[in-house]
Amino acid sequence: MDKRLAKNHKRKVERARAKVKISEPDVRTQEQIEAAREASRAATTHNNNVKVSASSRPMRSHTTGSAAKTDV
Repeated sequence: MDKRLAKNHKRKVERARAKVKISEPDVRTQEQIEAAREASRAATTHNNNVKVSASSRPMRSHTTGSAAKTDV
């Protein structure tokens, strides 16, 4: 039984190692990387300034009608 489990595990590990994707190196120049960072920062700070008021959130109705009926 242990030999069978060991073989199964060995096969699973081998398949997992074969499927591993190696990440590719970043070939952008330093200026391109910095420009992308600045663009990302500008996009996130723009979204953070938006305030969500309590009235804009959807309200749940407490009378959904899904309660069990008692009248037969």
